[in-house]
Amino acid sequence: MKTLEEIISIGKRTINSEALAISELEIQVEKDFAAAVEKILNSNGRVIITGIGKSAHIASKIVATLNSTGTPAIFMHAADAIHGDLGIIRDEDVIICLSNSGNTPEIKVLVPLIIERGNLLIAFTGNPDSYLAQKANLLVSTRIEKEACPNNLAPTSSTTAQLVMGDALAVALLECRGFTTEDFAKFHPGGAIGKKLYLKVDDLFVKNEMPMVNLTDPVSQVIVEISSKRLGATAVLKNGQLQGMITDGDLRRMLQKHTTIDGITAADIMTTNPRTIDKETLVVDALSLMRKNNITQLLVLDGTKYVGVIHLHDILKEGIL
Repeated sequence: MKTLEEIISIGKRTINSEALAISELEIQVEKDFAAAVEKILNSNGRVIITGIGKSAHIASKIVATLNSTGTPAIFMHAADAIHGDLGIIRDEDVIICLSNSGNTPEIKVLVPLIIERGNLLIAFTGNPDSYLAQKANLLVSTRIEKEACPNNLAPTSSTTAQLVMGDALAVALLECRGFTTEDFAKFHPGGAIGKKLYLKVDDLFVKNEMPMVNLTDPVSQVIVEISSKRLGATAVLKNGQLQGMITDGDLRRMLQKHTTIDGITAADIMTTNPRTIDKETLVVDALSLMRKNNITQLLVLDGTKYVGVIHLHDILKEGIL
C-alpha cells in the first residue's frame, strides 16, 4: 500500500506529465488545423465526430462543445457506424475521426466507407504514419511523447491531447463566427450559465409581493408589513414616490435604542437613498450589487417608480451563484 505522500506524488506526477504533453501540442497547430476550420465554416452540413474506445468518449465531449458554441455536430461511434449508423452522414457533412494510433481495425473498416461517400475526412491522430493519417484529407496532429500511465499503455495524455485540440477547434470556430454571449445564452436557456446571460430582475421580482408603507405610518404598521410580505424589508413612500427603505435589521437596531415604539414612524428609522435596481437589469448584476454591499434585497424600479423587491433567495433558487 502506498503512503499518503506517495499517492500525492503520483497525482502531481500525472498532472505534470499531461501538462507537458499539452504544452507541446501548440506547435502541432498548423495549416491543416486552419484548413479544417475553414472547411467546417464553409460547409452546409454538420460535423460528424467518430472514434473507438476512449477516443469515442472524447469525441462525444467535443460534439457537446461544438453544439453549445454554434457548430452543429453529431457523435457517431466507429463500431456502430459499420453496423448501420453510417446512415447518419449526409453528403455535406464533415467527418472528424479520432484515433491515437490511427490503425485500429474499426477505423480501417470505416475510413474507406467515408472516402467512398465523398465526405471531407479530418484525422485527429498521434501517428502521422498511420492508415488514418494517410487516408484523411486533413491531418490534425495530437502526437504526444508518452502517456501519463507509468506503463505507457492506458490512454491518458493522448486523450487529453485530443480533448484540448477539440477545444481549440471549437474556440477557433466560435471566434470566426463572431459567436457572442447572447448567442451562447440561446443555446443554454435552462442552465445557470445561460441564466446569467439572459435572466432579468423583471423575471423574478414579479413573483413577490410588494411591501410598502407611508412615511408617517407607525412602526407597528412597518412590522406588520415586513412580516406579512416575508421579504425582510419594505419600501417607504410619500405620495407614491420612493423615500427610503426599512429592513428587519433596522427594526432590531431601533429596539436596541428604544424601550417603547410609541410615536416612532417609518420616517424615523428608514434608510434614505436605499440601494435600488432597474427591473431590466440582469439578475447576475443584481447579485453582484448585493454581494458588494453585503445586503440581501434590493428595491426594484421601473424608471423612478417603485415596483417591488428582489431578494437574494430569489436569485439562489435559480441556481445563480
